[in-house]
Amino acid sequence: MAVDPNTLDFDKGQGLIPAVVQDADTLQVLTLAYMDRAALEETIDSGEATFFSRSRGGRWRKGETSGNRLTVVAITADCDGDALVVSVRPMGPACHLGTTSCFGDQDAPGLGRIARLERTIAERAAADPETSWTAKLLAQGPKRAAQKVGEEGVETALAGAAGPNEELASEAADLIYHLLVLLRSRQMSFQDVLDVLASRARPATHTD
Repeated sequence: MAVDPNTLDFDKGQGLIPAVVQDADTLQVLTLAYMDRAALEETIDSGEATFFSRSRGGRWRKGETSGNRLTVVAITADCDGDALVVSVRPMGPACHLGTTSCFGDQDAPGLGRIARLERTIAERAAADPETSWTAKLLAQGPKRAAQKVGEEGVETALAGAAGPNEELASEAADLIYHLLVLLRSRQMSFQDVLDVLASRARPATHTD
């Protein structure tokens, strides 16, 4: 949690700082809340998101009654020190209406779906292999998962060469799922892949 309360400007917001709460894995914005100095310090000490409720007139720790707590991964201040981004891993819906986010009812939009699928795979790892295909694949080890990636890769290539768009999308989805299972079986995540892509990134040149 790389933020020092002493570097923040609480005075600008009459003692409160807006905090954008974001899922650390899917990057989905979950809610907008406010923190006073005490709420921020409690968040840092406890590792769970604690806010100042303007309607209640006091501090409250998210999930105290519902159990839908927010485990804090990182807190980042903006360049002026008067706003925060709080990266969390939610233990249930972030909105009191029961939705993942307070901003609409969509769950993990865009590329966030990859991280959501990774979470599902991690949860299924503990399931009965007799009832869960994911658990069965993981129990069989990386070689079996790698074999499935090879099979799905061929099917995706064939669909891309001659199949309709719907078939290509379906086969590509199967390929991505099995790739994530393979990564999980090797104690890796899709972030490891993204890190490699980031390391390869370079500014475009006129000769590209």
